[in-house]
Amino acid sequence: MDTLSLPATLADLRVLPLQAADIPTLQAFYAANPLYFEATGGEPAQPGDAEADFHARPPPDMPYRQRWLLALCDEHGQWQAVVEVIAGLLLPQAWHIALFMVDARHHGQGLAVQLYNALEAWTLASGAYWLRLGVVVGHARAERFWLRQGFVEVTQRHAVKMGRRCNSLRVMVKPLRSSVAAYLQQVPRDRSQA
Repeated sequence: MDTLSLPATLADLRVLPLQAADIPTLQAFYAANPLYFEATGGEPAQPGDAEADFHARPPPDMPYRQRWLLALCDEHGQWQAVVEVIAGLLLPQAWHIALFMVDARHHGQGLAVQLYNALEAWTLASGAYWLRLGVVVGHARAERFWLRQGFVEVTQRHAVKMGRRCNSLRVMVKPLRSSVAAYLQQVPRDRSQA
């Protein structure tokens, strides 16, 4: 399988592909940013969450091409965001944003939008036709953010265990080079069951 190259920077932040040695720093980043975990799982990050995320992969029935867990660092090496991106999930031209977590100190300052725009540009340059993600129903801040970035809900998944909660997830897609209808024609699992 050929590999896709990572950009050196996204939104003027240095891209650091995480290695096993970075798991303690990832856990510390999670601990310093409890809002995401409280909104999605009803509790702060738990010991071992970073290690589990580092080793996580899509289930066997969801083929993919390549996965990255990335830290985005400033010029001093301080982590400003953590992003997990999966290329070729379900379709060769579909990319999935599995995690998009900006340090809470930067909320409301525009960094998330800048980072998302840079991430989208990278995926587009790498051949993406669609971007896909899941957002917890009721996590209003995240729902508003992804709608503003042009994502549309295609279906919902229910009873998804996250922390202490079982959530419903809005599966959302953004067309980059092709339509949402063309995506759904090829990915029956993401068609609305309503």
